[in-house]
Amino acid sequence: MRKPSPSPRTAAQAGPIDKERKRKERLGVIKLELHKALLESLNLAALDTATESDLRAEIVSISGERLEEMGVVLNREERATLNQDLFDEVTGLGPLEPLLKDDTVNDILVNGPQQVFVERAGKLELTDTTFKDEKHLLRIIDKIVSAVGRRVDESNPYVDARLADGSRFNAMVPPIAVDGSLVSIRKFKKEKLAVDDLVKFGAFTEEMAAYLQAAVATRLNIIVSGGTGSGKTTTLNALSSFIDNDERILTIEDTAELQLQQTHVGRMESRPANVEGKGAVSQRDCLRNALRMRPDRIIVGETRGEEVIDMLQAMNTGHDGSMTTIHANSARDGVSRLENMIAMAGIEMPIKAVRSQISSAVNLIVQASRLQDGSRRMVSITEVTGMEGEVISMQEIFRYQRVGLTPDNKIIGHFTATGIRSAFSERFRMWGYDLPPSLFEPFAAE
Repeated sequence: MRKPSPSPRTAAQAGPIDKERKRKERLGVIKLELHKALLESLNLAALDTATESDLRAEIVSISGERLEEMGVVLNREERATLNQDLFDEVTGLGPLEPLLKDDTVNDILVNGPQQVFVERAGKLELTDTTFKDEKHLLRIIDKIVSAVGRRVDESNPYVDARLADGSRFNAMVPPIAVDGSLVSIRKFKKEKLAVDDLVKFGAFTEEMAAYLQAAVATRLNIIVSGGTGSGKTTTLNALSSFIDNDERILTIEDTAELQLQQTHVGRMESRPANVEGKGAVSQRDCLRNALRMRPDRIIVGETRGEEVIDMLQAMNTGHDGSMTTIHANSARDGVSRLENMIAMAGIEMPIKAVRSQISSAVNLIVQASRLQDGSRRMVSITEVTGMEGEVISMQEIFRYQRVGLTPDNKIIGHFTATGIRSAFSERFRMWGYDLPPSLFEPFAAE
């Protein structure tokens, strides 16, 4: 059968789209030629000392000369776009640079050279950003990881790093990544969200904030639990704002992200092995050393392995007020995750002894969640109250109550107390935080 001819409307629509695609391809080829010319002409050793205006002027001059030699005529807008792209290639991260500068973008996700997604307001969307080819993408990845003394290649095909502004970077390259290198960048917020900001955005309520302030100030050990992108680090940053300025805080992370505002903060970051497979420094190594450095509080960015043993020991041996995050879907799942991590660390202990350690070390589990409409909420605050037989006893103090969905798929719900009075009320009172009984009464839906 003969294929049906396209309708006039379809053909008319295809024209501008095809024209735009060809224009982008043409500019891409020109940009590649100009980039080669720049690498030949620019004094790369002098880039670090050159001012931005001088470098831009030099790029405009070299690209103008090269375009004239090539006999290529571009309009003003195309020239400006091309010169900006070249500047980003030389000084920044090429096609990713505009996305890094866009404050509405939270995450950048690259699935090979031709597909770049971003997350805005909790929702993923495909961008028109592309790389020339896999070599171009690999060159940008290498530029990032070499700046922090790490490497990625066939023998070491995945890497964790951070950008100059603190953004979290992860990459996997072929042969592990089948269809082209995979990159994820969790952008670093320039302005730290304070507790008041999170209350204003609806992440939790003023009553919950008052309770959390009392919990942090009275040095309860707190775990922030949640899935990927649920706001665990943001919540941990917010909770840390309640710590007194005269306390000595040590932070331990795989990739330094925490933004503590206190004066006395010591930051530690783990390190992978070098080319010879030596020189690795794990979070557990950092944590063991931190215990000898007279900390008032220890904050571990994320507990995901054998460092859980030392974390629980620290919480149990006088380092009250310690905090960490874990990946889990609920407070009860969080406790199970701690048990599993202890088992994976190779520690052979009866399950009752493990649970006894957890129940005496952990006082509070704050559950963060990213809901299906992209919003982030503190969906539960749960206290660990001890042991009942061989089971860890817990009680939920606050929760987010979902009611339904709007026609445009926005979640309808409200925060409420459960009506259970805190098991730490007497501790709060002794420390000068006499929370009113009304704080624990269920809230009326707005």
